[in-house]
Formats: sequence, C-alpha cells, structure tokens
Amino acid sequence: MNNLKATSNLKATNKVIITTTNEVPGKKVVEILGVVKGNTVRARNIGRDIGAGLKNLIGGEIKTYSEMTTHARDESFNRMVNEAIELKADAIIGMKFMTSMIMQGASEMLAYGTAVKLK
Repeated sequence: MNNLKATSNLKATNKVIITTTNEVPGKKVVEILGVVKGNTVRARNIGRDIGAGLKNLIGGEIKTYSEMTTHARDESFNRMVNEAIELKADAIIGMKFMTSMIMQGASEMLAYGTAVKLK
C-alpha cells in the first residue's frame, strides 16, 4: 500500500478518498456500496511484557506497545482500503478505528467506514 499523506482528516490512496467525516467537500455521494472493514488481532509477548513492567516502575511511554499498536492500525487500515478498492469505491466516509480485547494479552484493531461512489 502507498505511504499516505494526511490533509486534515482526509486521506487519498489508490484514488480512494478516506475521511472521518460523513461527506467529501465538493463531492456528492451518489451510491452507498456498504460497510468496509479491516481487522487484525495482535498478542503481547513475554519480552515486551518484561520491558513494559520495568517501564511501568519508572513511568513513560512503552514504545514497543506503541509500535505494536501503530502496526496493527496500519494493517487494519490497509485491509479496509483494499476491501473498498475491490468494490470500486471512490471514497470511504465515516472512517473510524475500534479496539477490543479478544482474550488476556490479545487485542483486535478494527478499521471501518462506509464505501461510497462520488460525483
């Protein structure tokens, strides 16, 4: 997937516009193709947990967890965009991220939005 450059809360990749808003400025939604989503489940590992436990004692950012979350967000985002491309969508509106715990030590990252055709 291409590196994405954000302009406000608007992103464009492979000619698909992705926005957290419910409209695209200067465009009209002419067809709703449906909900598109992408998810990934990530688990912690013992090495990260030991480092996180030590960091918890002194405080500060736990970079390994921040990196893991960033990678999970990117993966779920890319999967959502690929689903929109398969539908030949012009845009994804109302895009959001959600996370939930699947089991102790494992969480799901979900990206979702509404795939639409624009005019």
